[in-house]
Amino acid sequence: MAYKELLSVIAIALTFIAFFPYIRSIMQEKIRPHVFSWVIWGSTTFIVFLAQLEDDGGAGAWPIGVSGIITIYVAVLAFIKRSDITITKTDWVFFLAAMSSLPFWYFTSDPLWAVIILTIVDIFGFAPTFRKAYHFPFDEQLSFFMLFMARNSLVIMALEHYSLTTVLFPAVIALACLLLILMIAYRRRLLST
Repeated sequence: MAYKELLSVIAIALTFIAFFPYIRSIMQEKIRPHVFSWVIWGSTTFIVFLAQLEDDGGAGAWPIGVSGIITIYVAVLAFIKRSDITITKTDWVFFLAAMSSLPFWYFTSDPLWAVIILTIVDIFGFAPTFRKAYHFPFDEQLSFFMLFMARNSLVIMALEHYSLTTVLFPAVIALACLLLILMIAYRRRLLST
């Protein structure tokens, strides 16, 4: 197995390791994820995967595709378990922004525009988590974000073609995870003293 493919397989394994406890918690009805948020994240992640394939991301794109499929599964599972299904106007704005990436890609014939839009949408999706984690830093699982930071770093190393289209999304998400981890650690230390 080639080096890039091995990194991709490790990144896929980290994806499963990160998601398993979350999915188990949904099945046990310990958590109730917001269905529409997961629909948006699943859609954005899977479209980024397609854009990375279009730009010859190769094995490095595989973990993003697997993550997109698992994220869509989480949305379906959340719906089946009757989790939070409220949809606000802001939810629709993010969903429409994510879906607007497809016409940009189609009309420009450049997947970069789709990746830029989807990366921005995903970062906006972090805002509620940052806000909640700031006020309740002990309510978040640091390991989940650490695994995704590591996974996205491996994705970048596994890419077979480096361009803004293939690197932007995993790099920005890894950075967002790092910033969230640092903020949570700081807030936990501050509140523990």
